[in-house]
Amino acid sequence: MTELTELSAVEIAERVASRDVSAVEVAHAHLDRIAELNPALNAFLHVDTDGALAQARRVDAGEVEGALAGVPLALKDVIVTKGVPTTAGSKILEGWVPPYDATIVERMRDAGIVVLGKTNMDEFAMGSSTEHSAFGPSHNPWDLDRTPGGSGGGSSAAVAGNLAPLGIGTDTGGSIRQPGAVTGTVGVKPTYGGVSRYGLIAFSSSLDQAGPCARTVLDAALLHEVIGGHDARDSTSIDQPVPPVVAAARSGDVSGLRVGVVREFGGEGYQPGVTARFTEAVELLTSLGADVVEVSCPHFDYALPAYYLIAPSEASSNLARYDAMRYGLRVGDDGEASAEEVMAITRAAGFGPEVKRRIILGTYALSAGYYDAYYGQAQKVRTLITRDFEAAWQSVDVLVSPTTPTTAFKLGERLDDPLAMYLADLCTIPSNLYGGPAASVPCGLSDDGLPVGLQVMAPVMADDRLYSVMAAVERAKPWSQPTTPR
Repeated sequence: MTELTELSAVEIAERVASRDVSAVEVAHAHLDRIAELNPALNAFLHVDTDGALAQARRVDAGEVEGALAGVPLALKDVIVTKGVPTTAGSKILEGWVPPYDATIVERMRDAGIVVLGKTNMDEFAMGSSTEHSAFGPSHNPWDLDRTPGGSGGGSSAAVAGNLAPLGIGTDTGGSIRQPGAVTGTVGVKPTYGGVSRYGLIAFSSSLDQAGPCARTVLDAALLHEVIGGHDARDSTSIDQPVPPVVAAARSGDVSGLRVGVVREFGGEGYQPGVTARFTEAVELLTSLGADVVEVSCPHFDYALPAYYLIAPSEASSNLARYDAMRYGLRVGDDGEASAEEVMAITRAAGFGPEVKRRIILGTYALSAGYYDAYYGQAQKVRTLITRDFEAAWQSVDVLVSPTTPTTAFKLGERLDDPLAMYLADLCTIPSNLYGGPAASVPCGLSDDGLPVGLQVMAPVMADDRLYSVMAAVERAKPWSQPTTPR
């Protein structure tokens, strides 16, 4: 049964479809591996054994069909799931069981995908290491003393550790791509609005986007095709067909593709091994027929400060709903405290330090007298970054850069230095501010023996271009995960 956990999603689906193995057997194999390794990885917060086996039985009975029918998946705990505890990594939602499914969960169930459970994450997706989870950090299968990235470190650790062949993450400033880079997995942030946000617990509504995590490019494309598409329940959803991502992943043709190397993403502060692997990846694309040029996006240098005004501002508004009055944690209600006192006591007890930090920062940026000076200025910078992207698309088809400046850092190394932690998302944030698709694909190991990711960025609704580049790199640089955590 161990070999089943080492197969790709495509291979599992083929074996299930041919009746070579049952979906129930596949589910059991992955549930057994979770039981064995999750104590070390802390990738899953809740394992839905009954739900997974029930869905697997539906697949075996022919009740649901699809290209990924019978394939297990690890679901980030910021996605609402009916009847399954959903916490967003926070004590303030501990034990909350939603009464409905997010749209992407409905679509995955209809496609026969088997959701194994909910994965660990930085509280309300605020972090770059999963150390801000209220339930303890996740660990990187490549080195258990290192972070698997964040905020979706639980999903990336599960996929990299062969606990699941597929995962779902969410990306507000890089929280799919950065974990993908440091765990040697494929992580894709689709075009904003290309995948429904209905049922996604909000951090920053104008930036949040769910997307696939996988061990192969084709697996990610097939999952992208399942979860993508218009949803009338999401006002930000784009009413257009899903781009031909699967065809692009199967082709991997980059001949004639115009590739722009972002000048601003390199130099001081980048680990030498990361720079070396990135340079090799660019040379590889050139050898495969791509036309590579350097492109300047001058306002990318201001993306990080702009993001850390816009995202906390939206978070301060979104998290106001956790008021101890409707659902979630409620403490301090001794019959004598006022509603305001109960709210204050509950929020103090339920939110962790990073969430409190961002709520305070966002509330300040939105306050009277400071709105124009901070939030308003950040939105102007966002417009300039969008213009940088639009100018780049006049001369190139995609942009590339390292996904992260460094490989996975050690747990605890940046926990007391928020600014150092924020720099992990230096290269990923511009695409969120713009709204276009971006992805990370493994491109080798750094000198420290840890994975390095190549980031690919594309115009809005040109998600298929990401998959062409990633597939080309993947085929030229065959990749494998460690079979056991170390």
